[in-house]
Amino acid sequence: MELTGKLLIAMPGMPDPRFEHAVVLVCAHSPEGAMGLIVNKPLPQPALGELMGQIGIHMTASDRGERASAGSAPILFGGPVETGRGFVLHSRDWPSARRDAGAGGMMQISEQVAMTATRDILEDIAAGEGPRLAQFALGYAGWGPGQLEGEIAANGWLVAEADDTLALDPDYATKWQRALATMGIDPRSLSATAGRA
Repeated sequence: MELTGKLLIAMPGMPDPRFEHAVVLVCAHSPEGAMGLIVNKPLPQPALGELMGQIGIHMTASDRGERASAGSAPILFGGPVETGRGFVLHSRDWPSARRDAGAGGMMQISEQVAMTATRDILEDIAAGEGPRLAQFALGYAGWGPGQLEGEIAANGWLVAEADDTLALDPDYATKWQRALATMGIDPRSLSATAGRA
């Protein structure tokens, strides 16, 4: 089963509290393992604009129309692996025409969503030249060979088709419930215990 670009929705009773009610966008999946970003858990720390200032990137342009407003955007807990490493999950309208399309180390996740983990996207966001939609995450969720498949088989995760709008929207508080709704599932109908037929 190919999981790149899919949403993982944590089942009630998830034993790891870091993933309780998590929605994870799977960014890469292969026989060697999987990597994803939690897209619904803002961290209780400074907004992205403050963090960018700490690394020497300063906002030079105000938000342009629907462009991502970096200054007040929260930083997400992307997962428990390499929590000091940053990732930008964003719409595919970046890199801009003025920047070499090969620059930026962008990884395409779906037709509409990509991930970039280099400084150039932050510089473009600060200059008002970034993607229309963007979320910044610290850390990522990682699984070794067969580990994620095992967790899915053990009823730890539901797998949903990617909803690019849901993955990038800033309504974090209801994202878990809305991800379930894309599958036609009412959260109240889910059991915290796994069953076997």
